[in-house]
Amino acid sequence: MAKIEANDDSGAALSQDPHAVKEPRGNNLEMAIGHEVRTYRKKLGITVTDLAAATGVSVGMLSKIENGNISPSLTTLQTLSRALGVPLTAFFRGFEEARSATFVKAGEGVNLERRGTRAGHQYSLLGHIDNNSSGVTVEPYLITLTTDSDVFPTFQHEGMEFLYMLEGEVVYRHSESLYAMQPGDSLFFDADAPHGPEQLVKLPARYISIISYPQNKAK
Repeated sequence: MAKIEANDDSGAALSQDPHAVKEPRGNNLEMAIGHEVRTYRKKLGITVTDLAAATGVSVGMLSKIENGNISPSLTTLQTLSRALGVPLTAFFRGFEEARSATFVKAGEGVNLERRGTRAGHQYSLLGHIDNNSSGVTVEPYLITLTTDSDVFPTFQHEGMEFLYMLEGEVVYRHSESLYAMQPGDSLFFDADAPHGPEQLVKLPARYISIISYPQNKAK
């Protein structure tokens, strides 16, 4: 058996603050438009004064637009869209935009046929949201391995995958590395490399698998 390695990338800087609070979305059209104008302006790192100089719209008018205190004309919105480099429709995306969630009770995940099913791997899908606002599809699974399961170290698909071991013990392969996974252990990796359980050490084994990939692309 190849040497079991542990790679620690925990020191890598993360660009997103998981505790950040976004500004509330508008509950009417004017506030929704104002929120988007302000958001795109801040993304460019420019001030209201800068935007006023670029568009010919007064600072006072821009402040009223961003605060949702006025309904701007289509001509004004078109001018702003050119200056901010976004399509006109971008200003309306936050208006009444739905945000979805799925809740699955214990034992009620949907069992699916996937590539590893023929090797005796049981896949229970724990949730799925199509066309979400992130541009990323995420598939969370509860995977169960039993004495009927075979080793299958040749999974390979697009995206990233995260594993969290709940029960049992397996030796999991990713590319040329092997990881002895016990309850509480986790593994995060590029799923484009061959991966999967190399040895079934203690059964039954259960682990959470979360696969993420860009929307509209197959795994």
